[in-house]
Amino acid sequence: MIKPTNSSAVKWLSAGHFTTDAFSGFLNPIMPFIAAKIGISMGVAALLMSISQLFSQLLQPIFGFFADNILKRGFIFWGLLFSTVFFPLTGVASNVYWLGLFIILGSIGVSIFHPQSIGFVIRFTEKDFTKNMGIFLSLGSIGYSFGPLISAAITQYLSLEKMPVLSIFGIVLALLMFVCVPKISNTDIIENKEKDIVKVFKTILSNKQVLILIIISIMKALISSSCAILLPFLWKETGHNPIYIGMALFWFMFAGGIGSLVSPKFEKILGTKQVIYLSMLSMPILMCIFVFLQDKLPMVALVDFVLMAFVLMLATPITMVLAQKELPQYKSIIGGFLNGFCWGVVGVLLSGLGFMAQKFGILQMLFIAGFVPALSAYLVRYLKVEEN
Repeated sequence: MIKPTNSSAVKWLSAGHFTTDAFSGFLNPIMPFIAAKIGISMGVAALLMSISQLFSQLLQPIFGFFADNILKRGFIFWGLLFSTVFFPLTGVASNVYWLGLFIILGSIGVSIFHPQSIGFVIRFTEKDFTKNMGIFLSLGSIGYSFGPLISAAITQYLSLEKMPVLSIFGIVLALLMFVCVPKISNTDIIENKEKDIVKVFKTILSNKQVLILIIISIMKALISSSCAILLPFLWKETGHNPIYIGMALFWFMFAGGIGSLVSPKFEKILGTKQVIYLSMLSMPILMCIFVFLQDKLPMVALVDFVLMAFVLMLATPITMVLAQKELPQYKSIIGGFLNGFCWGVVGVLLSGLGFMAQKFGILQMLFIAGFVPALSAYLVRYLKVEEN
């Protein structure tokens, strides 16, 4: 199989990932203020956020199937356009129905963009797969970290209604990517590719290695999503303004991006399995520190909150590359499962977690969630890895 050679392709794909995830990160810090504006409860707002997870993540394996078979670049461009146009429109939503529609359409854009772009990163990479995947994933996380900062600043200093102006940046970048990301040649197409989506999904989900990696990704996504969705409501209740909330989420997600970026270095020093163990087994400790110090020492708790994201994301590029190497003929679909489906499953769980947090308390729910990754860490021992 001949791979396209273009040294700038991964950079443009990473720029698109940064932008798409930045816009998808708009909602977390400002949702409490949108909810207050249109008159909905925290439970309903959390439900809308979980719906966003469903449409932006759970559909990714399906789009990945079509991306692997069609090999056209349209998924990248339309995904970028949908996410950068519709997420900013949430700021002008006048009721819960318009808000839900804008969230769904923006989320579909995220779902369209990710699987094909992940698959293209591997196709445009000759060596250093984990390094290039780490760069791509880290820029997505860093972009996601800037999203709350940008939306919070606009909300506090301008208004929610000014957010749609930001769509100009996404439209310009989409046009630039259309010019700069090369097409996939016919020589890159794998012959006799399976055309039955049910058989493909069965093949993936019956593979022990990939299934373990999917479970691990779900456990880690539970922590990240729970913190990003629930904590802004806690901070708003305690009197914090949008900028504080946006900055807290910025550092949380930025630290996660740095974790992905330095993942190959940790893997080289500690070993593949050891990095995954570290990422999962440290969560109960770090979450307990955050929960118990949130009221007494809020700044120390905030530092711990940021460290949690860094450690959590250390294993993300490693798990992605392990899965794609296991079933290389399904690059985009695998990307859809680990980068999307896992977060979609968490979105389903969060639809109930928001109402439980409303009844029993946000910190109590986060405390329980912190132990989930550690309980499934024993699965790591069954992974097949080639240690250096």
